[in-house]
Amino acid sequence: MQNIEAESRLANIARDYYLSQMTLGEISQKYHLSRYLITKSLKEAVSNGIVQIQIKSPINRNLEMEAKFKAEFGLNQVYIIKDTDSFTDRSENLLEFAANVIQEQIKNTHFVAMTWGSTVSGIINHFQPQALDDLVFTPLMGNDLKYDSPSGSTPLTQKAAAKFGAHYYTLPAPLYVLDDHTRQQLEQEPALEVAFNALQQADYLFTGLGTAASFDSIPTWRAHKSVILAGVNPEKIAGILYGRPFDLQGQILNSKTDKALGASMATIFQIPRRVAVVRSKFKSTAFLAALRGQLITTAITSEGVANRVLQAQKLKSQF
Repeated sequence: MQNIEAESRLANIARDYYLSQMTLGEISQKYHLSRYLITKSLKEAVSNGIVQIQIKSPINRNLEMEAKFKAEFGLNQVYIIKDTDSFTDRSENLLEFAANVIQEQIKNTHFVAMTWGSTVSGIINHFQPQALDDLVFTPLMGNDLKYDSPSGSTPLTQKAAAKFGAHYYTLPAPLYVLDDHTRQQLEQEPALEVAFNALQQADYLFTGLGTAASFDSIPTWRAHKSVILAGVNPEKIAGILYGRPFDLQGQILNSKTDKALGASMATIFQIPRRVAVVRSKFKSTAFLAALRGQLITTAITSEGVANRVLQAQKLKSQF
């Protein structure tokens, strides 16, 4: 009981000092304690976790690197966030910045297509609630089969729509449908027709970026990888985007044997703004390849990732 009372007093003192902005003298008079004991109590409140102080660094951009990136790859827009010392801070800063950019841009759109995954999930978490009830969110592709994951396609479209009081559609089918006839029939199903119609009208797309390891992250994909990637040399896969593998030049490797259910590549290329957010340096090769193939129109990334991409591009130009 004494511990509870002591912690309660520490909390009250801290609340008066940090939130009510009372002076040490005023707090000293209120609790009939010396200034020394008030100062000591404030230190205890921090050390005991009653008070948690967070210093948030401003999110700064590297404008010089953005100009180089834009010129090198012909992008419409580039956002490169300056690195911080902490990896966690870098990742969160990037997600927060990306969410702000995307939220501002979708105000002038109607149909927003989106993929799934941890990056997209993180962006949605950073969206600020806002009334945009004329907006419609729709998944670009079928489900990634992570039904118990908050980063799956259907939960994310619902979650994004909830942030804005907007509408959403779903594609309640797997990303890869191996039988061509079945896939074609599914695309004509009335239950899915509304989502496919929305994809035809999509004027904005935001996505993360995958690597070849993506196929091993889901047991069903891993078990049927040889069929999903029929005719594709796995060693040529530089990355995965929109559910499709592409090579170092950004060329889709399975155009003739595509098993993905969702927007076709022709439909995707008709979307005027295709925004990719890349957080990991391990995806720099995939990122560079996607840029070379003009698979995206807007890039949001960090200094570390961007520097690796520019260095790799420079080395290529030397040979």
